[in-house]
Amino acid sequence: MSAVLPGRRAVLTGIGVLAPNGIGADDFWKATREGASVLGPVTREGCQDLPIRVAGQVSGFDAEEAIEGRYFVQTDRFTHYAMAAADLALEDARLDREAGSPFGIGVVTAAGSGGGEFGQRELQQLWGTGPQFVGPYQSIAWFYAASTGQISIRGGFKGPCAVVASDEAGGLDALAHAARTIRRGADTVVVGAAEAPLAPYSMVCQLGYPELSLSDDPERAYLPFSSAACGFVPAEGGAMFVVEEESTARARGARIRAELAGHAATFTGASRWEESRQGLARAIRGALEEAHCAPDEIDVVFADALGVPAADRAEALALADALGEYAAYVPVTAPKAGTGRAYCGAPMIDTAAAVLAMEQSLVPPTPNVTDLCHDIDLVTGYARSAELRTALVLSRGLMGSNAALVLRRPY
Repeated sequence: MSAVLPGRRAVLTGIGVLAPNGIGADDFWKATREGASVLGPVTREGCQDLPIRVAGQVSGFDAEEAIEGRYFVQTDRFTHYAMAAADLALEDARLDREAGSPFGIGVVTAAGSGGGEFGQRELQQLWGTGPQFVGPYQSIAWFYAASTGQISIRGGFKGPCAVVASDEAGGLDALAHAARTIRRGADTVVVGAAEAPLAPYSMVCQLGYPELSLSDDPERAYLPFSSAACGFVPAEGGAMFVVEEESTARARGARIRAELAGHAATFTGASRWEESRQGLARAIRGALEEAHCAPDEIDVVFADALGVPAADRAEALALADALGEYAAYVPVTAPKAGTGRAYCGAPMIDTAAAVLAMEQSLVPPTPNVTDLCHDIDLVTGYARSAELRTALVLSRGLMGSNAALVLRRPY
């Protein structure tokens, strides 16, 4: 493993969002700052009669138009989302793919479930009509690493590549992996996560999660930090980013949107939400330490916001443990209450929102929540103007991972 090179900092220069509330950073941010909720009935084929009644679905995306035919036929929906979001991020970064060596650009993605829709279709062919009707891409399209591989091949990127196969917090871990890759000598990393869990097989697998909301009311199904919290709503989509070494980015005149200043991760076990208090607090402290950031320098928190009473209580207490008395005053928000949790894609969408919030000096609200029952300053109703220099993004996974990321606006 290469040693960390002194003086190298990882900065974010491109954002590509493909979320239930918007495709592209501009549309996504407009909906997010307005607190729009796009949760609605599940309409995917074969899913309407399952107990999961409400979800966050991506609309207005034509995969066949966005993805070339040769890649479209060998990939699942989760990779279509990732490739399209990567295109948006590269365009936003104005990165010249022909300049420099292709070995200087790497790819890192996170995935929690892989390509369930593609896999289900091919298995139905196997059992329904025979093995001769199973396509050759069954062996790769469902795989967790498919998005990393296809983005790399499609873009001609030959630098360090990786995949983080994890629960939701793996999204933030992928960003940390990208930052370490930059510090070890890479110039550019395309990084992020997108998920597509709204297919019959995938949704049946999710029914084992006791934290899942089974409400059929889109306005009541996902209410984190409220007295009516009854679980989380699943979602599809995600975000990809271009992360570069700071001096390289400045040399080419790139717009530096944020610095990946600090990250830390812990593990406290599946569904042990009371114990996640200690693990999340430790992750927050670790991220602050790496970022050389004092607790009172955090200007906004993008919460994990699971929507389970015990988990929400643990998160509020973890903030108090890590930030001290300042935890009661720092603005906290959870825009995902209006879009759902896209598993590994969820903290990526939150990261995009955090960067845009810092740029716009605006804390977006938490949709639908009105009856707050925890001692935090949760922003609800309308966006709040504020000078935002540093943001804290939190994520916990259903399998027990905890992660915290500190983002800093460039001076």
